[in-house]
Amino acid sequence: MDHLRSLVEVARRGAITDAARALGLTQPALTRRIQLLEAEFGAPLLARSQKGVRLTDLGELVEAEGRRLLERYDHLKREVGAHLRLESGTVRIGGGATAVSFLLPPLIRDFRREHPDVVFHVKEAGSREVVADVASERLELGIVTLPVESTELEVTPLRRDRIVLVGAKGHPLAKKKRVAAKALDGLPLIGFEGDAAIRRLVDRALEEAGVELEVVMELRSVQSILRMVALQLGLAFVSQLGVEAAGQGVQVINVSGLKITRQLAVVHKRARPLSIAAEAFLERVTMG
Repeated sequence: MDHLRSLVEVARRGAITDAARALGLTQPALTRRIQLLEAEFGAPLLARSQKGVRLTDLGELVEAEGRRLLERYDHLKREVGAHLRLESGTVRIGGGATAVSFLLPPLIRDFRREHPDVVFHVKEAGSREVVADVASERLELGIVTLPVESTELEVTPLRRDRIVLVGAKGHPLAKKKRVAAKALDGLPLIGFEGDAAIRRLVDRALEEAGVELEVVMELRSVQSILRMVALQLGLAFVSQLGVEAAGQGVQVINVSGLKITRQLAVVHKRARPLSIAAEAFLERVTMG
């Protein structure tokens, strides 16, 4: 690139001496660069005369193409610099309903306050789908529920998340300080879709406690589930994070002998370096 830049500058100035001064080189150093470039292409690129220098026919071809290459190279350097300074870039991240609705928004807000030109592509999906997308490089980062059944991914634990039972403010069980697990038998339940990590945890915990609720509705969105609960259409098991953001319509029902927790983690592919923006956001996420 330096040799091409030298030829372009000589063509612009029409003299070796003037071009050398503009490039901050000695005349012999610039002459040597031109000679190396001519050796590379195997043809003379400059014709010298008493009036100075001019491009040969092949020199005009090399200079024209070289100028375009230099413009693209300089553009590339600016783009890389912008990424390094986090003045641009993209973060492709996925997570479950809780992560996308409650965990990620404040983190993304704070990150973009510092780096407003970084773009986020956020996908909401179950942990299994997010893990598959990170492994196949459709996503760079994922917020998932452990365990993760993949040896391709780097797994960093984030936080414990408590899963709680919620009911509408006017629900009879919501008026009690604590209820026995058996009191839930046969009651209507609004649940996450069957492939959701929370749903699997809840189903297993209820089975171990010998409790059977009647699933009357399955939804993916936490907000939709909480809305249905607030309308007294049933009870639901959701993340404590969701309850904290739900407002006044629902409340936690404390159940004796039923403790459901999960471990959230962030994952990325081991053998694939993260983009500058994703690396910076990963650091923000793990700092919590």
